[in-house]
Amino acid sequence: MSEVVKFNQVESKVIALRNQNVILDSDVAELYGVETRDVNKAVKNNPDKFPEGYIFELDNAETEVVVENFHHLKNLKFSPVQPKVFTEKGLYMLATILKSPKATQTTLAIVETFTKIRELARTVTEISETDEEAKQKTLMQKSGEIIADILGDDLQVTDTETSFEINFALMKFKHTVRQKKK
Repeated sequence: MSEVVKFNQVESKVIALRNQNVILDSDVAELYGVETRDVNKAVKNNPDKFPEGYIFELDNAETEVVVENFHHLKNLKFSPVQPKVFTEKGLYMLATILKSPKATQTTLAIVETFTKIRELARTVTEISETDEEAKQKTLMQKSGEIIADILGDDLQVTDTETSFEINFALMKFKHTVRQKKK
C-alpha cells in the first residue's frame, strides 16, 4: 500500500506566482509518486483538459525567483526545461488523468490544502479589518485552529506556549498557541 500523503506535505509545496497559488510540476510528480516527465506527458497527451489558467510555464525571471526563495527547488537552476506550474483547477484536472490509489489520496490532500489556505487568508483579512476586540480574539482562535490543522497531528501539545510562523509566499503568519496536555 502506498504512503499516505499528509496535508502539511502538500502545504509545503504551494507557492504564489502570478497572484495565485500553484504547485510546480516536479512537486506534483513527487506528491503523486511519479516522474516529472510522466506528469508533463499526461498534460501533453490531454491538451483539451488544460486550457489557459490551468497550467503555465515559468519564464526565466520567475524560475530565478522560485530557485532563490524555495530551497527544495534549487535543482531547477540547472534544468534545460522551463518548469510548469499547476493552478488549483489544473491539479483537479490532472487528478482525472492520473488514476491510482495514491493519486486519489494526493488529490484529496491537495483539495484540503487549498481550502485551508483560502480559509486562513480570509480569517487573517477579517482580523485586520475589525476593531472589535472580542471578534479579533475569536478570529485569532479560529486561525490557530486552522494552523493546527495545517501542521497536523505531529504538533506536540504541552503546557507551554508554542509559536510558529508559516510562510505561504503570499503572506507570513505568526501565531502563538497555548494548550495544556490532555
